Amino acid sequence: MRIAVYAFDGITMFHLAAPLLVFAEVRRLGPAPDWQTRLWSDRAGSVCTAEGYPIGEVTGPETVDWADIVIVPSWPMPPRPIGADLKRKLRQAHARGAVIAGLCLGAFAVADAGLLDGRAAVTHWEAMPLLAERCPGTEVDSSVLYIDHDDVLTSAGTASAIDACLHLVRKHLGSAIATRVARYLVVAPHREGGQAQYIERPLARPATDTAIAEVLEWALTRLDEPLTVDRLADRARMSRRSFVRHFRQATGTTPARWILTRRLQEARALLETTAWSIDAVASACGFGSSATFRQNFTSAFATSPTAYRRQFASRPQPLVPRRT
Repeated sequence: MRIAVYAFDGITMFHLAAPLLVFAEVRRLGPAPDWQTRLWSDRAGSVCTAEGYPIGEVTGPETVDWADIVIVPSWPMPPRPIGADLKRKLRQAHARGAVIAGLCLGAFAVADAGLLDGRAAVTHWEAMPLLAERCPGTEVDSSVLYIDHDDVLTSAGTASAIDACLHLVRKHLGSAIATRVARYLVVAPHREGGQAQYIERPLARPATDTAIAEVLEWALTRLDEPLTVDRLADRARMSRRSFVRHFRQATGTTPARWILTRRLQEARALLETTAWSIDAVASACGFGSSATFRQNFTSAFATSPTAYRRQFASRPQPLVPRRT
C-alpha cells in the first residue's frame, strides 16, 4: 500500500501527523511492512506548519502517480478554492483507481475536485454549512465520523482523521490488526456516532452519562442475549423514551444501531481468530439465525462471513463458544 499525504504551508501538525502516525504503526508492528507513506506538496522542497515549524524533503506532485491512496488531511480555513494543478492531480489519481481521502477540512479539496457530486460527505461540524453551500450537489451528513464510498472517503473534524485511517487499516488488513494499532496508539479501535456529540451544546448531566456508560458495559458482556430497547431502558432505570434520548446524546446513534454494530464487530473478531462455524458465530453474537447474521454482515461489509474469514483469518483456533 502506497500512501501520499498532501502537505501545504499553514497546515497544523496534528492534521498532518494523524495519518502518518496510524500508517507508520502498521509498518512498525510488522503485519504489513510494505506499507509506505510519503509527504507531497504542490512543489518539492519544504512546507511550514501553522505552528511555525518547517518540514523539509517534501516531494512534488509526481508522488500522486505513485500512490494507491491520496490523502488531503486538512485545508485552510476559511476554505480557499482548490488550485487547478491539485484538482487535476486528484482527478487523475481517482480515474486510475487510487482512493482519495479528504480528512476534516480536506473534504473541501475533494469536493472542489468534483469527486463528491451526488454523494454524502462529512467534514468538521463548524464547516458543514459552508460545505453544503459551496457544493449543493453533495449531501452533508452530520451523523457519522467518516463516510467511505470505496473510491472516495471523507472524515469529520480533527481526531476523526484517526478513526478514518484506522478504518482504512481495518478494511485492508482486518479488524484484529486495526485493533492492535489502536491499542498501541491508546485510542478506541472503532468509534460510532456522529458530529452531534461534539457540536457545542449543554452537557448532559453526569448521572445520565454514568447510567448510559454502565448500560453499554453491561450490554457488551451479553451480546448473545436479546437486548431490546426496553431491556436496556430497564437496566438504566429510565423510561423507554427518556433512555433513547439520552442514549443518542451519549453515543450519537440509536440503541438498536449500537447493538448491531457491536455484534458485527464481535463477529468479525471471531471470524478472524477462531474456527467456529458460521452458526456458532451467529449465536455467540446474538443473531437469531445464521441467515440473519449473513444478511446483516453482507449489508455492512459488502462481503459474506465466509469470504471475510478467508481473507482475514489468522490461524483460527478450534475453540468452543461459551457464554461470558
